[in-house]
Amino acid sequence: MSHLSDPGQIKAVLSRHGFHFSKALGQNFLINSGVCPRMAQECGAQDCAGVIEVGPGIGVLTWELSQVAKKVVAIELDQRLFPVLEETLAGRDNVKIVPGDVMKLDLRQLIQEEFGGGPVCVCANLPYYITSPVILRLLEEDLPLSAITVMVQKEAAQRLCAPPGTRECGAVSVAVHYRSAPKMLFQVGRGSFLPPPNVDSAVIRLDLLKEPPVAVRDEEWFFKVSRAAFAQRRKTAANSVSATLGLPKPQVEQALLSAGAAANVRAERLTLDQLAALSNGLL
Repeated sequence: MSHLSDPGQIKAVLSRHGFHFSKALGQNFLINSGVCPRMAQECGAQDCAGVIEVGPGIGVLTWELSQVAKKVVAIELDQRLFPVLEETLAGRDNVKIVPGDVMKLDLRQLIQEEFGGGPVCVCANLPYYITSPVILRLLEEDLPLSAITVMVQKEAAQRLCAPPGTRECGAVSVAVHYRSAPKMLFQVGRGSFLPPPNVDSAVIRLDLLKEPPVAVRDEEWFFKVSRAAFAQRRKTAANSVSATLGLPKPQVEQALLSAGAAANVRAERLTLDQLAALSNGLL
């Protein structure tokens, strides 16, 4: 697989299969030979039933994961890559390519069928445009996961790890800190990809918690309220929640006061405890 960290060899493989990069799918393939082995080693693959990879690309990370994991299931949306992966992953009998969109597949059923119910790790080089939706889905559905290790845009990594109550926090940060203990692993320069993106990247790992750090009465409602609070960041949390969920503004303001926050607070100033109390107060 060392040849797949050589841009010339990668282009030759892709050319044999008539493949062209898709900007719409955010395709930037890793060519840094040191990144994928490190991701595979640090994702926790050795301690779980297997690994789910999202968007294997040409299979560089997939190959490294197959070296340390019992089984790798790679979900790929772009059917043009299937013959490429058949070539690059030849001989890796513990790898299965599953066609489909990670946002539409029944992931719980997939984990049950492929890994006997888990727990599993997720490890992926996520396209920038789908980072938040994928992570939100993985966290909000309370799947049998032990860790999520992803490479994302550097700024996105900082937002994902930002604790509630800080300026960089967003709805996805809330879900991250509710479900997991996040940490930044290492940074990856833009020159590590083909074609190179216009930004640098970073790899983060989210270790899933056995129990959330705050008590909420209804998790689905908690996530809905959190997303609503950040839906209109220029507005106060009360205005944003009221407009997004169709609740009377005085009711939301009273719930904020009961949560120990100001009635005109902005969402990024709310702690995880206050968001939990707000959610509970609006039920």
